[in-house]
Amino acid sequence: MPTALITGITGQDGAYLSQLLLEKGYRVVGLLRRSASADVIGERLRWLGILDQVELVDGNLTDLSSLIRIMETVKPDEIYNLAAQSFVAASWQQPLLTGSVTGVGAVNVLEAVRIVRSDARFYQASSSEMFGLIQEPVQNEKTPFYPRSPYAVAKLYAHWMTVNYRESFGMHASSGILFNHESPLRGIEFVTRKVTDGVARIKLGLATQLPLGNLDATRDWGHARDYVRAMHLMLQQETPDDYVVATGRTTSIRDFCRIAFSYVGLNFEDHVVTRSDLLRPAEVQVLLGDADKARSALDWAPSVTLEEMIAEMIEADLARHRGQSRS
Repeated sequence: MPTALITGITGQDGAYLSQLLLEKGYRVVGLLRRSASADVIGERLRWLGILDQVELVDGNLTDLSSLIRIMETVKPDEIYNLAAQSFVAASWQQPLLTGSVTGVGAVNVLEAVRIVRSDARFYQASSSEMFGLIQEPVQNEKTPFYPRSPYAVAKLYAHWMTVNYRESFGMHASSGILFNHESPLRGIEFVTRKVTDGVARIKLGLATQLPLGNLDATRDWGHARDYVRAMHLMLQQETPDDYVVATGRTTSIRDFCRIAFSYVGLNFEDHVVTRSDLLRPAEVQVLLGDADKARSALDWAPSVTLEEMIAEMIEADLARHRGQSRS
């Protein structure tokens, strides 16, 4: 039975990846950072019905000693580094924390793997936000990076350090340059979930307006379930490499809202209001990924459409709010 260690296991991607690996017969161990909200920290794993099937161990990306101890104890065959301070807006308010966790934290994991489990396979969750002020209309593995937030800069540092560890130490270290991916497990602070939750609340009469920032920003949105499949496929390849994971379709936040509100028979223009305080200091206006390399080398392709994903998210949020009103 292969063993996988997942950092960020309690997040959206960590939960879906855990589910996938358990279905494939893995022993799944997750790194858990202790916090005051420890009583609700496994909610996504519980929502998928797998909380009691994974092992959780104490550790922190900023503490190399804890990572070395975990590598020695768990002896993982595959390590997936998904943990990060991943909310772009918050990275402007906490740039040093973002750099420490998202950037240096990834290198701590790499160093622990190099010292203890150098023959293990390592996955780094890179981000399309690294492209930032896009240098090409469609972004692939060869497109130059131009990060536009502390989060993106930290991710870029982690990305290039993964490349350096691969080339310098011969480690099986791969990066997935993942474009935006969503699901019912997405955090409420992210715009897609903010929209679907807002649609549900307005449909149920719990709210009348949905405040948002820049409606004209466009993103390449896919489903997290599809994207964790790509992560696993990368670590099954004989040769480590970096891959863009994307749908190849870009949609504005405005059109995302239009699709979401129309799903419940509402007109988004009657409810969405824009607020200047929700704008980023430096906006990433357009992201559109070219995943041809992943399609050909990994035999990967997305299976969930944007419309299907939005419908799933809205139904989940409707169920949540109905459940809360009954409790």
